[in-house]
This record gives sequence, C-alpha cells and structure tokens, in this order.
Amino acid sequence: MDLAIMGTGTVGSSVAELAADYGHRVTGMANVASAAIDPTGIDVKAALDRQNIEGEAALGDADPDAVLDADYDALVEVTPVTLGDAQPGFGHVRAALERDRHVVLANKGPMAERFADVRDLERASEGEVRFEATVAGAIPVLSTIEDYSPATIQAARGVLNGTANFILSRMAAEGLGYDHVLAEAQDLGVAETDPAFDVEGTDAALKCVILANVLAECERTYTLDDATVEGIKSVPGSALDLASEDGRTIRLIGEVVDGEVRVGPRLVPEHSELAVTGTTNIVQLDTDNAGRLNLSGRGAGGPETASAILADVERLPN
Repeated sequence: MDLAIMGTGTVGSSVAELAADYGHRVTGMANVASAAIDPTGIDVKAALDRQNIEGEAALGDADPDAVLDADYDALVEVTPVTLGDAQPGFGHVRAALERDRHVVLANKGPMAERFADVRDLERASEGEVRFEATVAGAIPVLSTIEDYSPATIQAARGVLNGTANFILSRMAAEGLGYDHVLAEAQDLGVAETDPAFDVEGTDAALKCVILANVLAECERTYTLDDATVEGIKSVPGSALDLASEDGRTIRLIGEVVDGEVRVGPRLVPEHSELAVTGTTNIVQLDTDNAGRLNLSGRGAGGPETASAILADVERLPN
C-alpha cells in the first residue's frame, strides 16, 4: 500500500522507517515546513537524514499541503494534537476522505474533538478511518473492542499516560516530591519541557473520550468538554506514604463508566493490575461474557506507536 505521512516527528519518522518491513511504500512525507513527494517511492533514509541534519525545510522541495494531493492509498496523520476544532489534523482527514482515500490516525484531536464529523465524512467516502494508535500506543485496545463488539463492553478504565505514571510510581518508590521527580523525568526525556498536557490529565482524558465515543457506537458523541479531569500536580508525597501504609498506592486513572468520562488520581491496591510502574500503560475492559480483560504494554514511543499504525494499515481494504 502507498502511504502519505503528515508529520515527521518521532512517530511519523518511525512509520516511514518501518513501512517497507510491512510491505508498504512511502510516496509522500510532510512536516510543517516542507514535503518530499515521489509516486515511485521516497528514499526515506535520505529524506529523514536531510531533515535531521539541515532542518525541517530540507525534508523535500514540495509544499506540505501538496502531500494531500499526491498519489497514495492511505494518509497517516501524526501531526501534534490540537483541541477544539482539531486543526490542521481534521482538515487533513477531510482532504483524504474526500478523495476516497483511507486515513490512519495517531493524532487524537480529530477522534476526541470531532468524532461525529469524521464519521460523517467516512460514511460519504470510499475510504476507511482507523485510529488504534490514538489510545495507549502499541496496546491493541480498540481492535480488541472491535473484535468483541462495543455493545459487549460495559466499562473501560486504566493508566493511560506514561509520564504521569512514571512520576507517581517514582514518588511512591523513592519517597520523593513531585517537583524532584518531574525534573528527573524531564532529564530522562520521559516528560516534555512543558509537561502540562500529561500531568494535568488532558492526554489521558482525550484517550478516554475516544474510548467513550467507540463504546457509545454513535448513540452520542463525546468531546473533552464532557470529561471530568484532575491531574497529579497536587498529589503530595505524604498521600503516597499514607496509601502505602494501607497496602495501596495512587495512580492517575482514566475511566469510561455508565456513560461518564473521568480522569483523576485514585487509590488502587499496591499489587493490583492497575498499579503498573514506570511508563507502562494498562487498560481494563469489563465485558459481558469474558469477564475483565487486562491489556498492558508500552503506551508511547516511536516504534511502538508506529507498530499500531502499521497494524491499522494492514486492516484496511485494498
């Protein structure tokens, strides 16, 4: 399958580098400054080397938006998440679907903020939209829900942000304060220079909103405004110490239960499935007939998220 990739950061670059291993060809790649386009297949290594050495403008000679009009079977949308109107990601989705092309998303914005609009565009198109990578990186959460049928899933909950989980688990294990562990996480590259999106619970909430939209089966749609969100910045080390004395710990838990979306610090048993450590993510699905399913693994990272994107490409009709 021929792929056009919008966004050549960590995830987009990994998709481009791994595409050939899955039998696919990259015919377009774009960042915010430039694009490389070749209907016979881009030399991915050469293009990314130019970008890494000379800067984003050196990726290619074309305008970024020209990729949307190039020859491709599926658009891979991995530009940064934006809230509200979810632009420019939503515009990229629209352009591809209006050309009857498939779309595979890692960008959470369109599916969290404009789910109904994307579905309307998909119904009017011969293209299909898939978005496994928008929830928990490499963990096959959405495909599991699809296989079981959303109607059989009664609730979903889990640890959905690796940065917040790293901070809380380090605070608990070492008795360190939030500011100290945050600085450590930033030094290690686990936390961004501006960590607000992660530590305030927004990232986990967007993932839960997407889960809610999938589980609702279009009976209603959710956006971030429908979620109750609390982050971890106000969790003191003393609270973790007290929890430990009682055989429990604190994790940032996102949940979709009874039509409500909630994210916030929760007490969980110290040795329960939800007490994952480091950057590990876990999602629990409560099912009608199979009990509780626990899906865990790496919820972020370039190759990890790229693996979910390329798995989605494999699911697309030719």
